[in-house]
Amino acid sequence: MATHFSPPVFDGHNDALTRDGAPDLTRQLDDGHLDLPRMREGGMRGGIFAVFTPSPEKRPGQVKFARGVHAEPLAPPISQEKAAAHASAAAERLLELERAGELIVAREISDVDIAETDSGPPVSVLHLEGAEAIDPDLEALSEWYAKGLRSLGPVWSRANDFATGVQFAFPSSPDIGPGLTDRGEALVRACAELGVLVDLSHLNEAGFWDVARMEPGPLVASHSGAHALCAASRNLTDAQLDAIGDSGGLVGIVFATVFLRPDFADDPDTPLALIAEHARYVADRIGVEHVALGSDFDGATVPAELGDVAGLPKLLEALRDVGFNEEELAAICWHNWRRVLAVWWR
Repeated sequence: MATHFSPPVFDGHNDALTRDGAPDLTRQLDDGHLDLPRMREGGMRGGIFAVFTPSPEKRPGQVKFARGVHAEPLAPPISQEKAAAHASAAAERLLELERAGELIVAREISDVDIAETDSGPPVSVLHLEGAEAIDPDLEALSEWYAKGLRSLGPVWSRANDFATGVQFAFPSSPDIGPGLTDRGEALVRACAELGVLVDLSHLNEAGFWDVARMEPGPLVASHSGAHALCAASRNLTDAQLDAIGDSGGLVGIVFATVFLRPDFADDPDTPLALIAEHARYVADRIGVEHVALGSDFDGATVPAELGDVAGLPKLLEALRDVGFNEEELAAICWHNWRRVLAVWWR
């Protein structure tokens, strides 16, 4: 049997910081997808750790069906005051792990480079999933940058002062709702000036094209799939993929079953091979240099065959099975994220 090289993995999105109960990530947990011991077991040496503030609970009966489309309404908005308090507490959990020497919070690309080896603590990128914690006048953005923020999604799947997130709809195009507001455009410009990556996952299509026209940096969707394979509103159309490729950006292939399967089932009995099929589609469309990983660990149902972050070697085998060679795997697993982060953090 051939012995395969196992590249280090940089994962573009997880929600471990905002899991219910704020668990201790330094010990191996009995549930969830990600903690530091299982990261070591799976070969994950770096990743983007999201800070996400949930909306209030939805009222019963809001899910609707029309013309065969299953569409959930946009999640209710949240206040800047609530989001700032919640996000600050979640970010502090990451900073506490850094102070304890458990990981490195990346503030420059050299931090990512150091963590590529298998010695020393892994690297994390602090990310705001939805910019509600930033005030409309952007005064808090520089404070968050000083804290370590290096990646930001203007929206989650709800509206805020900056843009409108795409609601969860199956099947549906991402062309739902208006684009960036004037404040949203100012936020994107400010992020580009500071060196904070702008993440387009959860942004609707109008907002996507608004950002693309601004040319702030390589276009990045940290945890999305190919719409051609799974026609969910959260996935990327061929035209969007082409724009990402033309910009030098990347797609972090999501592991969430609802964005992998053509039937949109939220079902752990989903073939692991579907993740590899989405990666193969994007690579064939725009080039392997624009393909990366963006699991959505602890934020979605993933294939049971993968299980959790410790199962990443199984995913590497699935990627080999669809034709990726070892050099291409190294790019998908680490170097493509490293290249794009370096451009944004210039």
